[in-house]
Amino acid sequence: MGASATDKARVTLVTGFPTSFLAVRMVRKILREEPRTFLRCVVQEKFLARAEELLEPLTPAEVARVEILQGDVAAMDLGLSGSEFVALSREVTVIHHCASATYLGVDRDVAERLNVEGVREVLELAREATHLERLVHWSSALVSGARRGLVLETELEKQGFRNVVEETRYRGERLVRAAMAKVPVTILRPSILVGDSTTGEIDRFEGPYLLVMLMLNAPVDLRVPLPGRGDVPLNLVPIDYVVDAGWEIARDPRSIGRTFHLVDPEPASAREVFERIARSAGRPSPRGSLPTNLATALLRTPGLERFAHVPRAFLEQLATEVVYDQSGTREILGERGIRCPRFDTYVDVMVDFVRKQQTERRAQRVGEEAEDSLS
Repeated sequence: MGASATDKARVTLVTGFPTSFLAVRMVRKILREEPRTFLRCVVQEKFLARAEELLEPLTPAEVARVEILQGDVAAMDLGLSGSEFVALSREVTVIHHCASATYLGVDRDVAERLNVEGVREVLELAREATHLERLVHWSSALVSGARRGLVLETELEKQGFRNVVEETRYRGERLVRAAMAKVPVTILRPSILVGDSTTGEIDRFEGPYLLVMLMLNAPVDLRVPLPGRGDVPLNLVPIDYVVDAGWEIARDPRSIGRTFHLVDPEPASAREVFERIARSAGRPSPRGSLPTNLATALLRTPGLERFAHVPRAFLEQLATEVVYDQSGTREILGERGIRCPRFDTYVDVMVDFVRKQQTERRAQRVGEEAEDSLS
């Protein structure tokens, strides 16, 4: 699969494909917007079939510009052979490091391996790359951990962490910042990702989607109490804006050596998000609220057993009042007219996508049960 790059062509490595939704969307974006760019994706053997599946909808010309390298981003030399690593270091011009562990319930060893050791290995490639123009490190606004108040793009302070994802992503970004003197780096920090603002597309349901599922599956007349404080901003950002904004920033010469928050400049409060989800799901608005340390009482409430799937780490996010500065992001994107859509403009799309997926899954289960009864 794939084709060799010419002397004038650019070669971009995207890590995280096909397991990271961000990486999948970045691959699509680059293929669409950069017709002379060739892509390299390092993929573990167990995910090769999934990678092939995701490439199937592409045009033959696009597929010809993608080369899948069997390896492991968190292994020495990215899990590549010596000759493959050398060849990649000689041809790569841009690296989009999207691979990371983001699930809040992830085991520590997995988070350490992907979010820290994976960064070390990508930095090693960046240092060896003879034609590297830029390493784009896709970090997270959650590196601020439990910090409250205003967080500047220029800051990376250790303020205590609520989970292993925040901690390890913080440590990964520290490694990247330490390498800035010798490696041309742009750091991008999206807040909590949600699906496409126009199609609703998302790869898995976690975080705010668990609230959507809670609403859709609760009794129609049950008023669900708001878990955590309702007055804090809930920093959600749709994937299409993040990819478009990140791609633009990463191509701007002014962004080298800098960090950028990709967030909603006017985030809805947790209560507003909950109320709009309830309205879109056809459920009553939430009544009252529960402190985070008491929210687990909902697990015993008849009809709300599904709340058990909402991890405590996400509930803690609902209780942390933090505002992310985005002065650098505004500086570069303002002149390009790229704006983050407001939550109320895509909440219906978000809920409809979840509803459709649940309906399809129920139908699939019914079909499988029917087949089993006939066998």
